[in-house]
Formats: sequence, structure tokens, C-alpha cells
Amino acid sequence: MITRREQQSHGVREFMRGGKKHVEIAELSTCLPGKMRTFSLLTLIPGASIGYHVHENETEMFYFLEGNGRIRDDDKTYDIGAGDTLATFSGHGHAVENTGDTNLVILATIIRD
Repeated sequence: MITRREQQSHGVREFMRGGKKHVEIAELSTCLPGKMRTFSLLTLIPGASIGYHVHENETEMFYFLEGNGRIRDDDKTYDIGAGDTLATFSGHGHAVENTGDTNLVILATIIRD
């Protein structure tokens, strides 16, 4: 099933999960498999962040498409850039911040356990 660009929902989330500034969210598909909760494109403007949060009974996968940033993966912090990935499994947490001068663009999917 194809979802055309004009069918994708677009929105802005202020202070996402207690983060800074706002995150632009594009829901990329109108039809998801049963265990998939989201398939999205997240855009963090310079200085924006998604606050630390823990996932329960689901796994979130990030693929960093553009830009540079810093992630917190449980209790460790890493610098990331285009081409990097992050997997956050059930019972674990993460946060992400755009530390660059350009947008940080992330392909994100959440799959229920």
C-alpha cells in the first residue's frame, strides 16, 4: 500500500518528552502492520531535543538521516551523525539533542513487543 506525501500527517510537538524547542513530525504511512506503532520522520531544528524517556513493551529504532547530535542511551552519552542508528529496547531509555547548525533528521519506528 502506498501513502502519498499529501496523505501523510504532519505536525509539531512542543517540548517533546520534556525536551527543548519543538520537533516536526511526519507520520509516513497511513497503514501500519499490527505491531508497529509509528513510522515517522522527526526533524529537530538546531538546539531542539527530545527529553529522556523509557520505552516499555516496545522497541524504538532511529536512523539518523541528516545532521549531528548527541544521544543519551540509558546512562551513556554519544555524539551521532548521518548514517548512525540507535535501538532502544523495552525497559531502556533514550534522549536526543540536535547539537549542530542544521536540522537533525531521524527516521523513527516503534514496534510493540
